[in-house]
Amino acid sequence: MTEAADHPFVQAVKPLVDAMGGEMVAPELAQGDDVVLTWEGEDRVAVRLPHLSDSLDHLLTDLERRHGRPLAELDRKTKQSVVRILETRGAFSVRHGVETVASALGVSRFTVYNYLNRENGAKAER
Repeated sequence: MTEAADHPFVQAVKPLVDAMGGEMVAPELAQGDDVVLTWEGEDRVAVRLPHLSDSLDHLLTDLERRHGRPLAELDRKTKQSVVRILETRGAFSVRHGVETVASALGVSRFTVYNYLNRENGAKAER
């Protein structure tokens, strides 16, 4: 996919695909649930979307990268912010999502539920 990878359209969508944890493959290698992106009438790239469980791991890794250190080392306020971000991204709809996030944050499941309830309670008061 070297020649196709140099196409400006492919370069433009690469940051989005990377942020989603997807993989770009040549259009002719597309499989059933891959998304083929077309530009000016030509198939330019196929995007292989990650499985939901892989997406959560990707989200956690991305958040660690953004904060510049392991999530378990963050202060309580920042951990609460991370939980809010993960909630809006759907992390807790994945099986064992709360447990996975709790482990990454170095807190208990109960603490994650408290963060979620606190945020939902604040929304209800608005």
